[in-house]
Amino acid sequence: TDRPHTAHPSFLPPFRHTQPTAAMFSLLDGCPPYGPFFGFMGAAAALSFACLGAAYGTAKSGVGVSAMGVHHPGLVMKCIIPVVMAGVLGIYGLIVSVIISSNMKDVNEGYSVFNGYAHLSAGLA
Repeated sequence: TDRPHTAHPSFLPPFRHTQPTAAMFSLLDGCPPYGPFFGFMGAAAALSFACLGAAYGTAKSGVGVSAMGVHHPGLVMKCIIPVVMAGVLGIYGLIVSVIISSNMKDVNEGYSVFNGYAHLSAGLA
């Protein structure tokens, strides 16, 4: 067999035909091991952004309440409503993150990348 030597890069292993393994199929069926990462990031984003928004809203409405107390002391109780609504925003983020995390499953139970992206987008929305 005097075949001419073909150039093969030294950093690539020679091709060997192997039988598919379970790890190869887990990457092909839409449920890779990094799928739940996006779901957990969605739950974390829902809680984090809602609490940041609630803190910002509370701070801004607190400034308004204090200014109203100086100029019109009788109307202070009407200005408490934005403070309460800002707190409701934080509770809403907590509820969304609990709903997302209750729908989380293990990769072996069929948690796909699609579900991870869906939970991430729900948490960001």
